[in-house]
Amino acid sequence: MIEDDEGHARLIERNIRRAGVNNDIVPFRNGTDALAYLFGPDGTGEASARRHLLILLDLNLPDMTGIDILERIKANPHTKRSPVVVLTTTDDAREIQRCYDLGANVYITKPVNYEGFSHAIRQLGLFFSVMQVPENS
Repeated sequence: MIEDDEGHARLIERNIRRAGVNNDIVPFRNGTDALAYLFGPDGTGEASARRHLLILLDLNLPDMTGIDILERIKANPHTKRSPVVVLTTTDDAREIQRCYDLGANVYITKPVNYEGFSHAIRQLGLFFSVMQVPENS
């Protein structure tokens, strides 16, 4: 999970757990650390070749944009099949289309109010409980 807002990160994780998803969640508050994890010490991405990943990505991060991260994930042969769920407050139609064009699997706009956001995350948790993640090669 790449989310710089600690409150949103806790809410997302809590609702994912409520949906019965018990997989490890590795939190990152910036893109640099997330990419270092995904691509490993040699930067090739081979570190993620045998990982079963589902990436939750905020677009507005302190050190780089989520678009930059999405491009790098989808351009790497070891991470390109990993599903990416974009979770952000941006509802610009061009940006949503760009994320899908780059390979995002789901785009969820975070509602500004707490109840709306909480509802969207609960729905995401239900989605996780029924989806299948492909293996990376």
